[in-house]
Amino acid sequence: MSQFDKVSVVKKANIYFDGKVSSRVVLFADGSRKTLGIMLPGEYQFGTEQRELMEIQQGELEVLLPGSNSWQSISGGQSFEVPANAKFDLRITSVVDYCCSYFD
Repeated sequence: MSQFDKVSVVKKANIYFDGKVSSRVVLFADGSRKTLGIMLPGEYQFGTEQRELMEIQQGELEVLLPGSNSWQSISGGQSFEVPANAKFDLRITSVVDYCCSYFD
């Protein structure tokens, strides 16, 4: 899906890591939400409250998922999932454009 129709967008951006990661929340009529964002090169750790699906639109990164000892390379057109109530590490090697979906 290349676009979302009939949605609301939260005006205020989520800005993390001194502006190196930012996103906007997209709200759907069914109550679901996604974030669309950009991550600049660097190393980051994130925590989840809900299960997340990270779809990488463009760029390259490495992810260290919970319970894993090895980094996984991800690039544009690929995705990965993170369980709820977990932490994961990212190494962004080029500017990443992403869409994150949240699940109960």
